[in-house]
Amino acid sequence: MRTAGIDLAAAPAKTAVAVIDWRIRRARLVDLVIPADDARIRAVISGADRVGIDSPFGWPDDFVDFVSAHHRGTTPTGRGLDDVDRRRPLALRRNDRHLIEIGAGRPLSVSADQIAHVAFRCAGLLADLGVADRVDGWALEAYPAGALRRWGLRSRGYKRSANRAVLTELVVDLRTAAPWLDLGAHRAVMERDDDAFDAVITALIARAAALGRTEPPADADRDVAAREGWIHLPTCTLADLIDG
Repeated sequence: MRTAGIDLAAAPAKTAVAVIDWRIRRARLVDLVIPADDARIRAVISGADRVGIDSPFGWPDDFVDFVSAHHRGTTPTGRGLDDVDRRRPLALRRNDRHLIEIGAGRPLSVSADQIAHVAFRCAGLLADLGVADRVDGWALEAYPAGALRRWGLRSRGYKRSANRAVLTELVVDLRTAAPWLDLGAHRAVMERDDDAFDAVITALIARAAALGRTEPPADADRDVAAREGWIHLPTCTLADLIDG
């Protein structure tokens, strides 16, 4: 099996792509590319069995309906949007709220944060890749911070150059937790670039999804997830990835 992970950014300069080759009882990081425009992404992930993308795959239903109504000049009255709790369904998807409720993290709002620019790019990339299924498709939505937390690894405080020492320690912790993963010469890139590190984590999440070891939406949420997207949170340990 071969899985890929894309740490998508609004611009190619901070976009990283990782590819992991899976064998019996071992895995090897065979490619780690940064920067990457859409053409480069498509070339690097070609032939992958499953691809993880660190970006929202859609927008909240309530947000889409609200903006569409406002565009038509038919915004409903009496919404009381001076109350932040009433604005929350406009900012957070069903899955985002679920992850917050279970303590798995707090994903950025796709409609009320700068990650919206990443989502714009992701929507175009999914179209170019021919991905229509936003829940169980070849490409899946990933959330590195949530996966790191599930795997008992540090999930915060390693971003940006000022925290490079923390990032280096995190790479060591990953190697300790997953000694079967051969990073090769790419380890140095992971130690100095948190986008590259996140791309590798996203490729690991893609492996969990390929093995059926991520949390699916509840039956009642599946229709919503088909529109809004669904984050694949691992339900297994790192060791389970190689044992599968």
